[in-house]
Amino acid sequence: MKSAMIRLSLVENVNNFVNIVARYPYEMDLRAGRHVVDAKSILGIFSLDLSKPITLEIYSDDCSDLLEEISPFLMKEE
Repeated sequence: MKSAMIRLSLVENVNNFVNIVARYPYEMDLRAGRHVVDAKSILGIFSLDLSKPITLEIYSDDCSDLLEEISPFLMKEE
């Protein structure tokens, strides 16, 4: 399992993110506090607080292709 912090601050970003992750076979969740939703669900994502970073959990260890494609949404590590 891999985890990454992402930011989806605009409606357009949510749409683009879902279009990307929907093409991959991996199971993925988004976690914001105690709320967990399917990362491939637009309605689920809009139920989260998008003003803060969200944790993306990918249930695969071999997902570098996905991480590269969603790099615009990844939080930069400091």
